[in-house]
Amino acid sequence: MATRRRQQSGPGRSAGAAVLGIDHTAIAVGDTERSLRLYRAALGLRIAGASENYGTEQEHLNAVFGAHLRITALRAGSGPWIEFLEYLSPRDGRPAPADLHANDLDHWQTVLHARDLPRALASATAAGATVAPGLATAVTDAAYRIEEAALVNDPDGHGLLLAR
Repeated sequence: MATRRRQQSGPGRSAGAAVLGIDHTAIAVGDTERSLRLYRAALGLRIAGASENYGTEQEHLNAVFGAHLRITALRAGSGPWIEFLEYLSPRDGRPAPADLHANDLDHWQTVLHARDLPRALASATAAGATVAPGLATAVTDAAYRIEEAALVNDPDGHGLLLAR
């Protein structure tokens, strides 16, 4: 007898969805150790793996000739992981624009859920994150279980929405 699994519903899930989920997000960082002070020491993510990748396969994967990367995977207690891509070669990447705003097309943010938003925000800023204009705000998005949030930028300019 054949059985059919019922498709779960919720944000991003529908019977005809082409994408079933996400396992990680990768971000380019200028200095892995500097980024670890924020993501690991201040926010509590743990290193789940590390490697150094280079060669033809990496060049094709990144569409960057001569790509030689230091890769560090970070995990929280649950959910997708964050992967740092530090380009050891080439080192000619451009930083995020200093005047990047949340409504710019280039803006991207990763949502990190925190038990204690004020503590997470204080730890992040002490480790080099900068608070985006607007600080904490009330958010009524029950689908994503966010009651309040604060948008910060990591030392490389990546947006982090710290949410409770």
